[in-house]
Amino acid sequence: MTKKTVRMTAREYRVLARFRHALRQFLAFSEVAAAEAGLTPAQHQALLAIKGMPGAGRISVGELAEWLGVRHHSCVGLVDRLAALGLVAKRPDLTDGRRVTLRLTRLAERRLAALSAVHRDELRRRSGALRLLLTAIG
Repeated sequence: MTKKTVRMTAREYRVLARFRHALRQFLAFSEVAAAEAGLTPAQHQALLAIKGMPGAGRISVGELAEWLGVRHHSCVGLVDRLAALGLVAKRPDLTDGRRVTLRLTRLAERRLAALSAVHRDELRRRSGALRLLLTAIG
């Protein structure tokens, strides 16, 4: 942050506070939904990233770690736990034997589809309020 003084109005503070509160509510919802699906929030986030990242089907552990904002060794542990649960398959990259690529198993695809539908519905339910807050910030 710069040393330049920034002036914020009371309304801007209220809008930012309400937006952060809305994000926290959604994240709390997401944690409960993941737990109900038998996943930790990190496992859910990893499965969603593997499915939704650009290049899905050719995602390496390093790319997943970067996407999730975690250290490589932490991601290796997460991927190993997902593999042990039968949710992720690891395979050597055909062009670079040092890399391991990740794909979701059929079980993971089914669980992620159900969990993602619940999240989509929750976001749709909250979309009006979120849209108003984003517009107020903009």
